[in-house]
Amino acid sequence: MSTLLFAWGNPSRGDDALGPALLERIAAAQPGHPEWGEVDLLTDFQLQPEHALDLEGRERVLFVDASVSCVPPYAFDRLQPARDVGYTTHAMQPEALLAVFRQVTGRAPPPAWLLTIRGQAFELGEPLGTAAAEHLASATGFVEALLSGEWQRFG
Repeated sequence: MSTLLFAWGNPSRGDDALGPALLERIAAAQPGHPEWGEVDLLTDFQLQPEHALDLEGRERVLFVDASVSCVPPYAFDRLQPARDVGYTTHAMQPEALLAVFRQVTGRAPPPAWLLTIRGQAFELGEPLGTAAAEHLASATGFVEALLSGEWQRFG
């Protein structure tokens, strides 16, 4: 069984690129960390109901997104399945994706957490901001610690 890191965001919209940027950093570091075990990385522009199938066979899932409302540099929260009436618009929250997994498979979804990284500017065509880059560095260190065995603290 593997760990799935699933980030979403638009790399063309400034700090909205935080999630995909974190996965790029983890991918670059991954070859030097065999202790992480099997870690799969997935990015998209938004969560969609079809992504429920990506949760199949996972030991755990870490969702990663940018946020203007979380505390800096990041927030880390355990997730529980929750129905979201808005998911039919093809945009959804990770809790709703967990609920879709349960509905489709009839099984409990894998344990899941959400890492939100503080961003400030999400304008089209803008690069990642200075503060966001600092938050990204902190979040990357946190995820590397999780992958090295710190999951038990948050189980």
